[in-house]
Amino acid sequence: MPRTDETIYGVHAVRHALKGSLEWALELWVQQGERVSGVMELVHLAEANGLPVHRVPRKTLDRLTDHGRHQGVVLRRKRARVRGDADLMRLLDNLSQRPLLLVLDGVLDPHNLGACLRTADAAGVDGVVIPRDRASGLTAAVHKVASGAADSVALVQVSNLARALRRLQEAGLWLVGATVDAAENLYDADLTLPLALVLGAEGRGLRRLTREHCDLLVHLPMHGTVESLNVAVASGVCLFEALRQRRAQSAKLQDNGP
Repeated sequence: MPRTDETIYGVHAVRHALKGSLEWALELWVQQGERVSGVMELVHLAEANGLPVHRVPRKTLDRLTDHGRHQGVVLRRKRARVRGDADLMRLLDNLSQRPLLLVLDGVLDPHNLGACLRTADAAGVDGVVIPRDRASGLTAAVHKVASGAADSVALVQVSNLARALRRLQEAGLWLVGATVDAAENLYDADLTLPLALVLGAEGRGLRRLTREHCDLLVHLPMHGTVESLNVAVASGVCLFEALRQRRAQSAKLQDNGP
C-alpha cells in the first residue's frame, strides 16, 4: 500500500509547506537546542496552530531525512495527490493565457528536478510534465531543492510521455526540444506560440522517440569549452527566453494600439 504521508525538510521548504497548506501538516521535528531564527519561526507557527513539535537529537533528523541537509527542521505531512494523465488536459482547459509548459524527459537526479521546478516557478510556467517511470519522482530531496516550488508549480506525472506529447500537440501546443546537435539556435525560434519546452535527462539528453515528437529542435549557443549545460540551467535559459519574447510581443502590441 502506498504511503499516505511524506517528509519535507529544510527551512525554506518547510516554511512554504506550513504557510501554504497547514491543514496537511502532521508534526514538526526540530533539533534539540536549535535557536536559529528561521527554525524558531517555524516552531512558533506550528505551536500557534496546535501542531505537535518534537525536539530530538540531530541523529534522529539525519535518519528521518536519510542524511539530507535538513537545517535542523523536518515536517511530516499528508501526501498531496499526484497529478496524472487525466489532469493534463484539465490543466490546459483551465488556462486563460497562452500555455507555457516544461517537459522533462527522464530527469533522474532529484536535485535537478527540484532546481527545474524552482526555475519553472520563477518563470511563471503553467505546469511541468514528467514521465512516471525511469525518472525522479517528488521526493523529500526535490522539495528541499525546490524551496516551495514543488507545491506552487503543477507537476504532472504521465504514464507514457510520447502519448502525452501527442495530446499536447492535438491541443494546439508547439513542442520545442532542446538538444546540442540541433541546427536552429534557441534565439531564432518563435517561442511566443502556445508552447511546451522539452528537455532531456542528464548526459543522454532527449530520447529518440521524444525527439521525433518535437515540432522543432533547437540548441543553446555555447561559446566556452563545455559542450552542454545542466538540465536545470538549460531549462532556465529556455524558459526566460520564451518569457522575454512574450513580453516583447505584448509590449509591441500595446505600442501599436487598437
